[in-house]
Amino acid sequence: FTARYDQGERVRFPVAHHDGNYTADAETLKRIEGEGRIAFRYAEAVNGSARGIAGILNDAGNVLGMMPHPERVIEAAHGNSDGRRLFEGLLEAVA
Repeated sequence: FTARYDQGERVRFPVAHHDGNYTADAETLKRIEGEGRIAFRYAEAVNGSARGIAGILNDAGNVLGMMPHPERVIEAAHGNSDGRRLFEGLLEAVA
């Protein structure tokens, strides 16, 4: 999913939720960070998500759950195309 992004790269995905955020106990947060399963973080505190987590991967790394909406920015006409690379990475992963 994230192969087309550089680690630490800032991307711009729209946020379109009111109350949604990621929560987990301290042990879980430590574990998923240690396993490298945090795929995306918010650049700014927009919703109280634990440790700024915007997207995480499952244990196998083949399921991504995230709150921002990369599908809304796949063409430059949408304001930017940062989301396009997520879907290109997905296609590469399943091809």
